[in-house]
Amino acid sequence: MITIYKTIDPKNIKDNLIDCFANEWALITAGVEGDFNTMTASWGFAGEMWGADSLAVVIRPQRYTMEFIEKNDYFTVSFCGKNRSIHKVTGSKSGRDCDKVLEAGLTPIENDKYVYFKEARLVLVVRTQFVQQMRAEAFTDKAVLDKWYPDKDYHNMIIGKIEKVLVSD
Repeated sequence: MITIYKTIDPKNIKDNLIDCFANEWALITAGVEGDFNTMTASWGFAGEMWGADSLAVVIRPQRYTMEFIEKNDYFTVSFCGKNRSIHKVTGSKSGRDCDKVLEAGLTPIENDKYVYFKEARLVLVVRTQFVQQMRAEAFTDKAVLDKWYPDKDYHNMIIGKIEKVLVSD
């Protein structure tokens, strides 16, 4: 089956991205053809930042995908519907230890700037503009620390400009 993608303006995304992250989950992928990693994410948000349509995601520093974020200019956020079988692999295994793209049954679409997957119904191509690790002292709601960071492994926040949006026909 051939997937045909149409490019749309980020402001014309019909999906509720809050719902997509929370209930559908996403694949965050960084790297280039032949050298990339992907992971499941259920946290992220979009809006206007620095005069551009922007997206923010969070990744713990120990995640393998974070290494690819740090050495590449782009990452993609792919929504593949509510196919939990993909996320059972991409959310529980490390690309350091196995070919989780193959195990999850994903078909990468690769180029020299970014990678996304044929199985995606919505893809956001994002150019990284900001990366910073969260710090405990910056949290005003300390209950968040107890609930989400008992091991003090605070996420990195990555903010980027949405440069392209692809929707499958």
